[in-house]
Amino acid sequence: MSTSAIRVRYAKALFAAAKDKNILDTVQTDIQKVFNVCIHSSDFFLVLESPVVKTSKKAELITKIFKEDINSLTLNFLLLITYNKRENHIQGICRNFLELTRKEQNIKSAVLLTASEINTKTVDKIKSLIEKELNSKVEISCQVRPEIIGGLILKIDDKQYDSSVTTQLRKIKQDLMGSEIK
Repeated sequence: MSTSAIRVRYAKALFAAAKDKNILDTVQTDIQKVFNVCIHSSDFFLVLESPVVKTSKKAELITKIFKEDINSLTLNFLLLITYNKRENHIQGICRNFLELTRKEQNIKSAVLLTASEINTKTVDKIKSLIEKELNSKVEISCQVRPEIIGGLILKIDDKQYDSSVTTQLRKIKQDLMGSEIK
């Protein structure tokens, strides 16, 4: 079974279980915590991936770290993954689960790239326009990319809207190169 299929299958199973028990919001918060630990603690992730560390030790570590902070369904799910020797997929499973919950809640993710820092008021205005256009809630993250010179690039899901100065200059150059001089 492919890595991505494993991650999707486990994420869907947890999503269905959380939805059946009507604790989707709680489990979503739990999975976000687990995902953050995976991202920010390289030692934790290295232990999970290590073939030298016994499964029982990995389960013990997961229990010690998360027992007080997460719902029993989420903890049991993490232990199930570990005992099924899929613990190296926890980060990907978390990512897929969070995508499923965003889709369920009609939340879109957007990335706004600009040449320089923009103020919060402008970001909020852009976010509100996107939400109105897409008829959904939007989580927006901003990144500064000086190489785009000016304008902006907006990425929403798998679409990209590019109104950067760099792209406009590239288009003008292509038009000039393509036209014949008489």
